Amino acid sequence: MPDMTMFTRKARRWAARTLVAATCLVLAACDTIPLSSAGTGPRIDTGRPVVVALLVPSGSGQASDDFLAQGLENAARLAIADLGGVQIDLKVYSTAGNSQRAADVAAQAVNDGAKIILGPLYAGSAASVGVTVAPSNINVLAFSNNTDIAGGNVYVLGNTFENTADRLVRYAVANGKNKIMIVNGQDTAEQKGRAAIAAAMARYGATSAGSTSFELSQNGIINAIPTITQTARSNGAQAVFLTSGTAAALPVLTQLLADNGLGSASTQFIGLQRWDIPANARELSSLQGGWFAMPSPGLAATYNARYTQAYGSSPPPLSELAYDGIAAVGALIASGKSNALTGAALTQSTGFAGVSGIFRLRSDGTNERGLAIAMISDKQVKVIDPAPRSFGGAGF
Repeated sequence: MPDMTMFTRKARRWAARTLVAATCLVLAACDTIPLSSAGTGPRIDTGRPVVVALLVPSGSGQASDDFLAQGLENAARLAIADLGGVQIDLKVYSTAGNSQRAADVAAQAVNDGAKIILGPLYAGSAASVGVTVAPSNINVLAFSNNTDIAGGNVYVLGNTFENTADRLVRYAVANGKNKIMIVNGQDTAEQKGRAAIAAAMARYGATSAGSTSFELSQNGIINAIPTITQTARSNGAQAVFLTSGTAAALPVLTQLLADNGLGSASTQFIGLQRWDIPANARELSSLQGGWFAMPSPGLAATYNARYTQAYGSSPPPLSELAYDGIAAVGALIASGKSNALTGAALTQSTGFAGVSGIFRLRSDGTNERGLAIAMISDKQVKVIDPAPRSFGGAGF
């Protein structure tokens, strides 16, 4: 049995440093949106600057919120500079990370002439903003990845569990890993992850090799190992899909499973979350060979370089969502149509090309993003299936 104290200490250190991955961008071609199919949303005059409201979490008293807020604004302004002749009047509002404050500034933004809202970050705030501006026929592109708030006039820009699970399950089935076991921690996020994986398995014809969960504690992980290994073996699991991330349970869980005979050599590990961040997670022997999904590394590197050149520091994680949002809005305004920011336009089938790769918004408020499949090999990230470059191609 490995030294659990050592692994737990590492997990805590990773938790303190773990950041959500950032990503990079070009404008996509727009579908032609007939006026008759406009859907909900405002009419705009594309010959004049279009007011876009950006809601950021500054003013909460948390340094991390202020840091991210500045990054979101920087990324949005970087995107505007790349739009060429498209005119956007960006107005920035601080939500203080508070739902009521977010609703109040959203109402102010509408009074200030906003035709679309980018943000806010937190799911509860985004839901409040959606309700507030719905009577004004304004759409919201939230920076959240929580699909519970999606729908109506609220679209989520963040990469979702559903999108990641879909990409990984499809790849697993295509590569002979059809019998999949799901292992999740017992909290709300990981339970949502489990549901996303199960739904993807049903869509792509994967066979369930069982599902088990564990209490998110040191003892909870230790106590679950016999059940996980026995279930995987008795059901002939070809892959074990883990919902945990490197910030907490994953390092300990994979090490103990490997010590008990499960691992990439016998049963493929698949991760719902990024396994390559923080960078020192790549050193772990138990993560070598595991599959996970990520944005195109090349696009991410380009975005990071451009942001750093413009602002003198690396972009904070999630800032790319503000760039993506502005790029999508700018591409639609460039069509010259008065219905460019309606629901029908936002959900055009061709989607957009962002700093995280291609993405498109769906009519239910969720999104699809083009992701690469990667693994850790010799302590380095290796892409084993590139991100698609257009919808209708690989992975879509």
